[in-house]
Parts: sequence; structure tokens; C-alpha cells
Amino acid sequence: MEIFEPGVTLLAVTPEPEKLIEEAGRTCYLSLDKITDESEKNFIRNAIKRGHQSILEHATASFRITGASRAFTHQLVRHRIASFSQQSQRYVEENEFNFIVPPEISGNPGALEIYRDFIEQSRQAYSKLRQAGIKKEDARFVLPNALESQIVFSANFRELRSIFDLRLEKFAQWEFRKVCLSMLKIMQEKAPSVFGDYEIDEENITAKSSFK
Repeated sequence: MEIFEPGVTLLAVTPEPEKLIEEAGRTCYLSLDKITDESEKNFIRNAIKRGHQSILEHATASFRITGASRAFTHQLVRHRIASFSQQSQRYVEENEFNFIVPPEISGNPGALEIYRDFIEQSRQAYSKLRQAGIKKEDARFVLPNALESQIVFSANFRELRSIFDLRLEKFAQWEFRKVCLSMLKIMQEKAPSVFGDYEIDEENITAKSSFK
């Protein structure tokens, strides 16, 4: 099946993450007596502006990412201050794989025909190798980066900001930008004081912190 858009689902997030971050931060200054019902908002924003972002590491979020390619996941796992659990081509049969179609290819009929032909050739090669008794771990060598590869990704809030800063820049790969934009929108709802400074440009699939 052809896939044109990635999907992002929040699986878990630290309960009351901003209150936790404030308490951790105020411990540094022994100013716990200044905590009020809404004091975390200004405290966190000021901490981020000052570059005191280590306190953001106390809160984490976990996401399931679907409809994204192996090309994307190869980039995602480079962010090592995070945890990953990815669909395995050693154990999952890939005869009926899903594959991602880049926008530039989907908008070009001639290129799309070439692309689909190659994908089908890869599918047939994989199936023939499996029929010949080749193990999945070896047959997978003919599979392209276009294949969908589901992944569960967990990171602390500081690392998420770092990823957003890098991957929502206009020169980042389009697929990574789409995934990150979906994650950012979720985090702006769950922790607005931590992520609300990012200004989103929907048309160009980018975002930038107003603190920079």
C-alpha cells in the first residue's frame, strides 16, 4: 500500500510535566516556597531563555510513529539521547510491505511510474528469495529505504527541543519535518510553557523558537 503522510500518536507523557520541571528547577535555587498554582509558566519560560534547559530532562514523552520510511528512522535514531523500539525486518515478513511516496515523486507522473516499478521489483525479488528458502534477515537486503517502518520513540523534553530545532529547519528532510511538526503540536498542548515559544509555519512545514 502507498503511504503519503506519516502518523504520530502520543503514547505517554510525564504527568503534570511542567510542575515537575519547576520543582526540579527551583531546587537549584532553593526557592520552592515561590511555587504557586501557575508559577511554572514564567519560571520555565525564563529558564529556557537563560539556557537553563537541563531541568527539562526530568519530563519525557513517548510516541508511536507510523507511515514513515526506513530513510526517516535512520535519521531519527541518530538522536542518541532517546529510546527506540522499531519494527524488525529480521522477524516481520515483508511480502506485503507498505511504502512511502515522496511528494516530489507523487507529483510527477513519469517519476511515479518509475518509482512504483522499482518498488514492485523489490517486492518480487524479496518474495522469490523467501520462496527459495532464504531467511528474512537475508532477504531483506533487497528492500528499499522507502518501506514503512513503525517505531516507538521516547525522549526527554530537552532532547525534543533539540530535535525540533534541528529538524524543523527549512533545510531538513521533508518527512522528518512532517513528523516533528505533528509531535510539536502535541507537545504544545501537553506542555505549552516548554514548547509554546515555537512559531509554526504550516505552509513550509517548519517551526522556529521565538527565543532565538
